[in-house]
Amino acid sequence: MPTPDDGLGGPDGPDQPGDSDEVLRQFAAMVAAPDVAGLRSLGSATGADPFARRTTNPHLRRARRATPVLLRVRVDLVGAAPPIWRRLALRSDLTLAAVHDVLQAAYGWAGGHLHRFAIGGDCFDPRAEWFLCPFDAVEGDDLGTPDSEVTLDEVLVEPGDVLHYVYDYGDEWDLVLVLEEVAPVGTTTPPAACLDGERAAPPEDCGGVRDVADLVGLLEDPNAFDTAGVDRLVAASTALLALRPDLAELLGRLRATPVGPELLARVAEVAGVTGPPSRGEVPDEAILLSHLAGHRWFLQRAQDGGLPLTPAGYLRPVDVAAAAAVLPSCSHWLGRANREDLTWPVRELRAELQRMRLLRKHQGRLVLTPAGRRAVADPSALWEHLRLHLVSGSVDAFEVQARLLALLYVASEPRGHHEHRLADALTWLGWRERGTHPISPDTAAWAISEVTSALTEVAVRDDDPSRAGRSSRRLSSVAVELARAALAPW
Repeated sequence: MPTPDDGLGGPDGPDQPGDSDEVLRQFAAMVAAPDVAGLRSLGSATGADPFARRTTNPHLRRARRATPVLLRVRVDLVGAAPPIWRRLALRSDLTLAAVHDVLQAAYGWAGGHLHRFAIGGDCFDPRAEWFLCPFDAVEGDDLGTPDSEVTLDEVLVEPGDVLHYVYDYGDEWDLVLVLEEVAPVGTTTPPAACLDGERAAPPEDCGGVRDVADLVGLLEDPNAFDTAGVDRLVAASTALLALRPDLAELLGRLRATPVGPELLARVAEVAGVTGPPSRGEVPDEAILLSHLAGHRWFLQRAQDGGLPLTPAGYLRPVDVAAAAAVLPSCSHWLGRANREDLTWPVRELRAELQRMRLLRKHQGRLVLTPAGRRAVADPSALWEHLRLHLVSGSVDAFEVQARLLALLYVASEPRGHHEHRLADALTWLGWRERGTHPISPDTAAWAISEVTSALTEVAVRDDDPSRAGRSSRRLSSVAVELARAALAPW
């Protein structure tokens, strides 16, 4: 009786000894090790060795310059026909992470995909040195250096040097940066500028289209290029360089959200987009003494034995009255102002000084910390401590993120009402109330109040009797100056 076909040559195939040997011989040949010469020829034919394995990240970059210079760089989109290019002027001390932001602005992309840089070959050549985006540096299997740890002058040194960049590993937007010229940096030189260019960049997520004929259906005018407009975007992309790193990290996460553009505009307004980041000038001593009188009252009274507290942990009524007589927010206070739990400006400033670690409790008294001792003797040291500690703590904490963004809103628009905008920003950062509800304006108002209450006391007391009963919560120009200085890098 015939048997079903078992896929090995029919009913008569494997039953014949000679045929069985032939099948085994063919199978052994199929699983045998491939010819090494053949593999190498295959690798050279495709332009890379497909069997190479990354075992190290070669160190090809050079030492950083002692002083910054200006690098003029030509950037071309690989494979674009006709060429889509930009000419940029970049400070040599920019990190590659910052250069990534500049390139995104120069080509009109949104930064929502992975990227990397390389020298000594393209961004996936195992013989090249790779500089990785945060995700690849932490989660990826590839060996390389985080791009935030490498500056531009380490990879572009002399005219003709080449830096490779790829964005979006699917569409593979490959850019080649060629150093054209090295020039001095002026005192007002912006960190980055667009000098020239041609043709509009392909839109993000369009499948890697680079040919102008195909871009006609995707762009209103593929040949359009506005140097001034791109330069403004490039300048705005470097605004984060003028910020303290924890706030810059938050804004980097918000950049691609609906609230991102408005926040970056505030950064550009507060910090400016030209020149190196600066924490600003410290006001002269006379201004510090007059505008920090409330802070200094607490520090001075905490000297020599400390400021005594009641058994319940409050300031004594006599000390509350003495503090209220100095604080700007109490200049038109209605009532006796001798109970700390009812005189909120005194209570809030005391709490702020403890939070900033200028004061601490010890054996029923408020005493100076080491930082407090330095600050009470030197008004400029007090100013610097306030600048660094208006917002402090882990950037992962809700309270810190809320206060950081509130500080930006207050510094950019001191008299504005920011509750709804801040609530939206915190919601886009992933925070929720009661599990699923967006952050409410009331919660955002709390964060703004925390910041403004600390800044309100940076003022000269106004004892004009005609203003009795009026609010004293408006920020002085010196307080706004302190808020803006607090946004600068540490």
